[in-house]
Amino acid sequence: MAEPTEHATWRTSSHSDAGGNCVQFAQLPDGSVAFRDSKTPDTGTLHFPAPQARAWLTDLKRG
Repeated sequence: MAEPTEHATWRTSSHSDAGGNCVQFAQLPDGSVAFRDSKTPDTGTLHFPAPQARAWLTDLKRG
């Protein structure tokens, strides 16, 4: 069975810096969102249902 991120289209956050400290994210076919570190994309991903992804990002922005 294919991994849910196997054919994902990864995008880099606009808040990533030029030093390569990048967070990438992808919208998955089931509506969830996956996040990964662009420097080490094969080390794993975080998956959240879309509402939880929005809540997680909101919390991160608030600090």
